[in-house]
Amino acid sequence: MSTMDLSSNLHKNEYTTLIDKQKTFFDTHQTKSLAYRRDALIKLGDAIRKYEQHIIQALKSDLNKSEFEAYSTEIGIVLKEIRFVLKHLHTWARPQKVKTPLTHWGSKSTIYSEPYGVVLIIAPWNFPFQLAIAPLIGAIAAGNCAIIKPSELTPKTSEVLAALIQETYDEEYITVVQGDVGTSQALLNEKTDYIFFTGSISVGKVIMEAAAKHLTPVTLELGGKSPCIVHKDANLKLAARRIAWGKFMNAGQTCVAPDYIYVHQSVKAAFIIHLKDAIQELYGANPLDNESYTRIVSDKHFTRLEAMLHEGTVIAGGHSNRDTLRIEPTILTDITANAAIMQEEIFGPLLPVLEYDTIAYVLEEIRNRPKPLALYIFSENKEIQQQVLTQASFGGGCVNDTVYHFTSPYLPFGGVGSSGIGNYHGKGSFDLFSHRKSILKQTTLFDIPFRYPHLKNGLKRIKMFLK
Repeated sequence: MSTMDLSSNLHKNEYTTLIDKQKTFFDTHQTKSLAYRRDALIKLGDAIRKYEQHIIQALKSDLNKSEFEAYSTEIGIVLKEIRFVLKHLHTWARPQKVKTPLTHWGSKSTIYSEPYGVVLIIAPWNFPFQLAIAPLIGAIAAGNCAIIKPSELTPKTSEVLAALIQETYDEEYITVVQGDVGTSQALLNEKTDYIFFTGSISVGKVIMEAAAKHLTPVTLELGGKSPCIVHKDANLKLAARRIAWGKFMNAGQTCVAPDYIYVHQSVKAAFIIHLKDAIQELYGANPLDNESYTRIVSDKHFTRLEAMLHEGTVIAGGHSNRDTLRIEPTILTDITANAAIMQEEIFGPLLPVLEYDTIAYVLEEIRNRPKPLALYIFSENKEIQQQVLTQASFGGGCVNDTVYHFTSPYLPFGGVGSSGIGNYHGKGSFDLFSHRKSILKQTTLFDIPFRYPHLKNGLKRIKMFLK
């Protein structure tokens, strides 16, 4: 399989040349054509289907993802997004007529959605295909050119992504630049028109600092510690299964995975029994022997997670295998507030379970932490649901489920505060990569005299209209 590898050995002037080439092509206005955008999206969908087995094999090599997980969380989800965008793009791209106030009598107001230009997409390693392609769909739909920088921690997937894009598009329109952290930094030193980053909070700060030098607008899809609440009236068996699914898919290496659980003290013991059963149902009695169970991405991350195993009492799982970089789905209790596992995003298959007595206590604990990317509440009580949804600030979430909100093209996805800036998916992606340009068309058939300062009693008349 041939690939294009613009590696970290590229000199600065070569990055500059690449970006200039894309800016020159963007200035031809071809990408603004609705037909051009639709054709590009159709080509992307066709290419993904053509490369499907290569993508699955690469994800198996990089993360040991099963074919089921690779298709459902990486391939199928972006194909669905492409179909959704193609269905609605003609409506979204149409100039939007809006009302005009009486003070502007005689004029018409319209909002035009225009692309930014050259977009830099920096993708992470946990869903290395999906989280490179999903923002690309929005960038194409809005009429931009794009440069994708995939993660060096998933090299096989990055190679397939580069080959797919090279075969489908000209470099001056969309391209992939492979390389390490130095490559990302070199690209950030260049002036692009928009930066879309998915990754950790610490790197997000670096991205924002680099963007500030050029006043480049950014979207930061970060993470944080996403809480999950299981109230005393929850359907415990169903809650346990849905939490286990959301937490341990991709071995917990998911930005919207439940990071820790608060369970009402009256049902904690019963819930833990159901949670243990759910883990065994999904991954078998010996998950380390399950060939479909995802591994940790690197030895560095494995070491970090192993250290957290000793910060509480392991009541399920806890075993690991450094040779295969696998850690069992693990339930931990007796966690202290100052433990590292409660201070940083876990991003692995470790699940602390805490208890509470009142919802007010849980909400206070959540408010005392940085705003999370997601929050999940399991309860049959609508008042409890509403209390949590209105009194806690978070990016998005679910009632009586986990993670599923991420997959809906009708729900814009993104964080708030330290969990991110901006949101995308569906129309949210089109809007994100578009500048909304406001235009007022004024009549020349007559003029409105009272707006001019020399008019007699002008102030009095202005006050009549503007009060």
